[in-house]
Amino acid sequence: MLHKKTYNAMELKTQHGTLIIEGPIPSEKLASYEFHEDLTSFRVPEQQKKALVEIAKLPEGRIIVARDQHMIVGYVTYLYPDPLERWSEGKMENLIELGAIEVIPKYRGKSVGKNLLTVSMMDDAMNDYIIITTEYYWHWDLKGTGLNVWEYRKVMEKMMNSGGLIWFATDDPEISSHPANCLMVRIGSRVDPDSIQQFDRLRFRHRFMY
Repeated sequence: MLHKKTYNAMELKTQHGTLIIEGPIPSEKLASYEFHEDLTSFRVPEQQKKALVEIAKLPEGRIIVARDQHMIVGYVTYLYPDPLERWSEGKMENLIELGAIEVIPKYRGKSVGKNLLTVSMMDDAMNDYIIITTEYYWHWDLKGTGLNVWEYRKVMEKMMNSGGLIWFATDDPEISSHPANCLMVRIGSRVDPDSIQQFDRLRFRHRFMY
């Protein structure tokens, strides 16, 4: 069964208290938690919470959260790629995208993002998937962190590496539009060779770049 989800959890001690990192979270449980007011990177908090609850209802949708008691202070999402992106063109059942990762400023630099990815990959079912994430520098909080593009890219890449995602080349025009943008990928241990070849065809539309 491709979309099997096995719940995992861990505690992370920080100077601000102990966080619970857990998931994948069922939509009903997610709806019962509060969403921190500083989770504003993508939408206003209430709208983002609603979006995450909807993702959690999807067969392939996975939400891993970091919470301080009943308050969500960070999360990561996994779901099928946007239908408008090239990654959805192959209609691959075993390709999912790490769509968003967000941690409130208070807990940044405390390994929350890294541990969200670690808990994500504790589920053995993740070995059935090719997991991708597309990183664009214009989404990064350069102002809030005080980092330049390359420093932020280095931090982001290190965090993704903790979940087993590594840099992959692609000729996707949006990713290629700036050298700091990148595609990062984790190919699960049970992904078949045909799926890997199909993914390679999505990565490169121009044969000469193979």
